[in-house]
Amino acid sequence: MWFGRSVKGLGSVAIASFALWASLFFWLTPLFADQPMSEYQRPNLIPAPADNALTQERIDLGELLFFDSRLSGSNKHSCASCHIPEKGWSDGLPKAVNQSMEVLNRATPTLINTAYQQHYMWDGRFRDLESQALAPITDSREMNQNLDELLLELGEISTYRALFARAYPGEDINASTIAKALASFERTLVAREAPFDRWVNGDEGAVSESVKRGFTLFEGKANCVACHQGFNFTDGGFHNIGLADSADLGRYDQVPIDTLKGAFKTPTLREIVLTAPYMHDGRYKKLDEVIDHYDRGGDSSEHLDLSIRPLFLTLKEKQDLVDLLESLTAEPEVFVRPELP
Repeated sequence: MWFGRSVKGLGSVAIASFALWASLFFWLTPLFADQPMSEYQRPNLIPAPADNALTQERIDLGELLFFDSRLSGSNKHSCASCHIPEKGWSDGLPKAVNQSMEVLNRATPTLINTAYQQHYMWDGRFRDLESQALAPITDSREMNQNLDELLLELGEISTYRALFARAYPGEDINASTIAKALASFERTLVAREAPFDRWVNGDEGAVSESVKRGFTLFEGKANCVACHQGFNFTDGGFHNIGLADSADLGRYDQVPIDTLKGAFKTPTLREIVLTAPYMHDGRYKKLDEVIDHYDRGGDSSEHLDLSIRPLFLTLKEKQDLVDLLESLTAEPEVFVRPELP
């Protein structure tokens, strides 16, 4: 409490108090500096709406539906056809391909940490997972399923009748319960513990010095934190990052404000090694290409987000950033697909 005042002229008690506080400050500052960076720590709880609280019955039902090709009009494609566990719950393609082998306009987004998002799809057209879940199923350019036919098909399967009854007692098999079950399963697709997580929790040996330098750059010179914030490494917002030769208006189609022309949702950086290629149109295959894009301040100035500017990174700094990004991916894990009824 004395730090803003001169010591001269103070009595012995005041001087002693000053010395005590100074001593405590000297010894405690390093301790506080070494505390885990709580904003980057993974949460323990998965959020869910009150009318679709997470239960094991709902998660198990949603998992079956997610991998069941009956949800497509051709009975050949499931949600997992485009959201593949081994590819970070994306598909590894620059742009999504539908059941007719038609290339769509945008890349398949990862479902990792989708429980913590506030907007869904690259343009944020949906505000909850329940609304989003049915969209690809009924979209003529995606799974092209007639919902009434799907309800009849699922209703003829005794296993599904029993599972829906347990998961949603008294609600029957309908569009709402299908959407809620799928959303419940998707909420469980959270990023697993990566080296970065062990580091922020106090294990200094969990990552290399290059990763630590990369994190300093991430929050400083490179200013990645302007859009990629917190444990999920996203601000949940929409930004035009200067992608040239893109006619896709992105968020502007949903919210017609000029500053949102060519703006797309900030993706999570979690499990990023698995989710290549990158950007909404999959134009970059490697992380160093992404770093180069931001280093040159993008390739188009039209409606460019104010946070995008040339960074003048050195080769070593670029590698440090790549190493940091790679530290956000956990060790590979085999996902066991469920047996379908």
